[in-house]
Amino acid sequence: MTEKNDIKKFAITGVAGYIASRHLQAIKDTGNNLVAACDPHDSVGILDKYFQDVSFFTEFERFDRHLEKLRRGANENTIDYLTICSPNNLHDAHIRLALRLGADAICEKPLVLNPWNLDQLQELENETGKRIYTILQLRTHPSIIELKNKTNSAEPNKKYNVNLSYITSRGPWYHYSWKGNEAKSGGIGTNIGIHFFDMLIWLFGKVESYNVSMRKPDKMKGTVELENANVNWLLSIDQNDLPQSAKNVGQPTYRSITIDGEEIEFSGGFADLHTIVYKEILEGNGFTIEDARPAIQLAHDIRTAVVK
Repeated sequence: MTEKNDIKKFAITGVAGYIASRHLQAIKDTGNNLVAACDPHDSVGILDKYFQDVSFFTEFERFDRHLEKLRRGANENTIDYLTICSPNNLHDAHIRLALRLGADAICEKPLVLNPWNLDQLQELENETGKRIYTILQLRTHPSIIELKNKTNSAEPNKKYNVNLSYITSRGPWYHYSWKGNEAKSGGIGTNIGIHFFDMLIWLFGKVESYNVSMRKPDKMKGTVELENANVNWLLSIDQNDLPQSAKNVGQPTYRSITIDGEEIEFSGGFADLHTIVYKEILEGNGFTIEDARPAIQLAHDIRTAVVK
């Protein structure tokens, strides 16, 4: 249990969003406290499930002013971390706010949409002495860790043949939200694919080449050659792409990776991964800008590639 003097103070942006609940759970599970939250939407009753005394703002400017007031007040009121769950195009600005406030940033993927912005954030880290962390939770999934151990012990020049499918059903709302706006989300390859591109690079090494054979608002597919793997990948939010086995049991999401013909199905086991990542961050061992950079670069390259 966290000692009272060790309890860290958090604030969060994008608290009404889909992924925020996993961050709220992680903050609570690690014995820390949320003191302020912001979202332009006010459907945030979920806060009461986790924390009872959170200052909430629908206007970012008032949220910013409140956190600045805390910073200029008694030292014990200054936030230690700003958790960022806002739309992808706002991550950069919200990370900058965290560092300006003297807080570390914990940002959902992707840290930024364009890889060149990472260099500026690294400069800010150096200037402020604060850290920027991201959530690469697939690296903590038991099945993926087991696979990583297996690939690490393989012969050095082995080249795997990999098929990756990620199908996660989304209704029409998706296209009307910021997620369906490529300028805000980066499109499917970034908003959904970033998790898996990071996983693949972590497992099989640096990117050597890539190709995009289909790019639509609701699905993308292509190939990527990594140092130790040739990968065929499919990303989709179209429920019609779900395999029949998933449809039969009413499963809306299907994650599968096949390596040299052997399937590793990892649709489950995601409940506590954010908490695992938070524990590492609180111990100073979280995922950094450099950890995130290769997948951000690949997602950007795929987003801007000519379809062949």
